[in-house]
Amino acid sequence: MDTKQPNNNELKGLSSGMTVVAWLLVLGLLTMFFNNWLDEQRNPNQQIMGITNSDGIREVSLQRNRYGHYNASGYINGHEVEFMLDTGASDIVIPAHIADNLDLKRGAALTYRTANGDITAYLTQLAEVELGNIVIENVRASINPAMKDGEVLLGMSFLKKVEFTQSGNRLTLRQYPR
Repeated sequence: MDTKQPNNNELKGLSSGMTVVAWLLVLGLLTMFFNNWLDEQRNPNQQIMGITNSDGIREVSLQRNRYGHYNASGYINGHEVEFMLDTGASDIVIPAHIADNLDLKRGAALTYRTANGDITAYLTQLAEVELGNIVIENVRASINPAMKDGEVLLGMSFLKKVEFTQSGNRLTLRQYPR
């Protein structure tokens, strides 16, 4: 029987290869960990737990992110989106690429005056918008082709239908029964 023993150079090559694989694995795991950590820093409200009290008032409490904004995961017409609450926006404002994914129809063109100048956006109507257990139906929205972000601005067309109060780093939204 002829058994060949690996020589010293083959063992060093195998050892070097395993070291590289181990470092790549460690770097991959660290990247995954820090991406999740950064995502939680940007949107600490990914899993919203709303409550409904005995009077039927629905309540959602949001934590401010490290940048001073209130970002939260929610739904438009049953599709998950990320909202950034914006009391300065008249409507819910949806980037065009997200509106296309949601199959939203573009209505009349309107000119909006923003902090960055005038923009043209397109009216649309949302059947349902959900934030935790708060659900608002038939909400006016705008599709903005100039927005490249992955967030939907949750503007006053939604917020005017709820009560909201801020205390410290928490924003509480309440929807009263009709």
